[in-house]
Amino acid sequence: MKHNEEKGKLKILIEILLVSAQLGLTSFGGPIAHLGYFHEEYVRKRKWMDERSYSDLVALCQFLPGPASSQVGIGIGVMRGGVPGGILAFIGFTLPSVLALIIFALFLQGSSMEGAGWIQGLKIVAVAVVAHAILGMASKLTPDLKRKSIALFALIITLLWQIAFIQVGVILLAGLIGYIVYKNHADNEKADFVFPISKKLGLICLSLFFGLLVFLPILREMTALNWIAMFDSFYRSGSLVFGGGHVVLPLLEREFVPTGWMDEASFLAGYGATQAVPGPLFTFAAYIGAVISGWKGGLVATVAIFLPAFLLILGALPFWNQIRSNHKMKGVLMGVNAAVVGILISAFYHPIWTSAILEPIDFAFAAILFSMLVYFKLPPWIIVVTGALGGTFLSML
Repeated sequence: MKHNEEKGKLKILIEILLVSAQLGLTSFGGPIAHLGYFHEEYVRKRKWMDERSYSDLVALCQFLPGPASSQVGIGIGVMRGGVPGGILAFIGFTLPSVLALIIFALFLQGSSMEGAGWIQGLKIVAVAVVAHAILGMASKLTPDLKRKSIALFALIITLLWQIAFIQVGVILLAGLIGYIVYKNHADNEKADFVFPISKKLGLICLSLFFGLLVFLPILREMTALNWIAMFDSFYRSGSLVFGGGHVVLPLLEREFVPTGWMDEASFLAGYGATQAVPGPLFTFAAYIGAVISGWKGGLVATVAIFLPAFLLILGALPFWNQIRSNHKMKGVLMGVNAAVVGILISAFYHPIWTSAILEPIDFAFAAILFSMLVYFKLPPWIIVVTGALGGTFLSML
C-alpha cells in the first residue's frame, strides 16, 4: 500500500511539472494573461481547485509583493502536491523563459525584435485569453449590484491612477466596504481549499523572508563580494514590488545600470527579449544575471528574485485558510474579490488592449481567437500558435 501511495504521489508531481511546463511555454501576455491561462487549465479543464478557491488565492497574491501570477502558480502546485508540487509548478512555469533569456543574453544580446509580426500576434492572443478569464471570474465574483459597483470603483481608480500602491489601497478599501456591506451576509458555499503546510513552516518562511531582507545588505557590506551584492539586489527588488513584472523593470534598471553592472543598450535589448518570451516578466532577472556573470549568474539571479515570492506564499497560505473561514472576514473577501475583477478589467484595457488592438483587423483577429478558445473549445497552445502565425501574416499585408 505504501508503494502505491508513493507511486501515486510521484504521478501527481510529474503531472504538475508537465502541465506547468506547458503553461510556461505558451503563457504569453504578462501577469494578467497568466491568470487567464491558469484559470482555463487548472480550474475549468483539470478542476484542481474550485472557482471560489482560485479567486481567493488570486486575491491573496494581490496583497503580497512580488510576481502575483507566479505566486498563484506556486500556491496551486503546493495545494496539489505539497511543497515539492509548488517547487515543480514554479520550475515548469519559469524555466522555459529563464533558458530563453539566458540564451538571448549569451548569443543574441543587442538584437532588436521591435515590430516583429509574431510578437503582435501574441499580444492579440493575450486579449482573447484575458477577456475569457475576466468574463468567467466576473460572473462568479460580481453577481449582484453592490459587488458590480465595487468592481466599477476599482476599475476607474486603477485605470486613472496607474501606480502600484494605488492598487493595494483600492483592495484594502474594497475589503473595508465589503466588511460593512456584507457583514451579515449568509454564505453557505464551502470551498475545497486544502493547503498541506503547517503554520510552523509558514512562520519559518515568513521569518526567512524578513531575515534575508535585513541580513543580505549587511552581508553585502561586510564581504564586498559581487555574488552577494547581485543576490541582494535581486532579492530586494523581488521583495519590495507591488504590481507585477512591469513594475520591477525600473527597479532593476536603477540597481544595475547607474551602478555600472550593465549599460543602457544591453538593458533595453533584454527588456525587448522579455516581452517576446512566455512566462513571468520577473525572468528578466535571468537575462541581467547572464549579462553580468554568464549562465551561472542567470540562474542565481532567477533564484534571488523569485525567492521572496516563494517564501511569502508558503508563509501566508496556512493562515489565509483560517482567515477566509472566519464569518466576519467573508464580507472582506467578497469586497476584495470584486475589486480584483475591476483591477483585471483595468489591466485588460491598459496595457493589454492598448498595445495589441491598433487596427480594425487586430480586433477582428482577436474575435477569431476568442471564438476558437471559448466556443470551439480549442486548447490554449493552438490559440498561441495561431496567434503567432496570424500576426506574422498580418504584418506582411
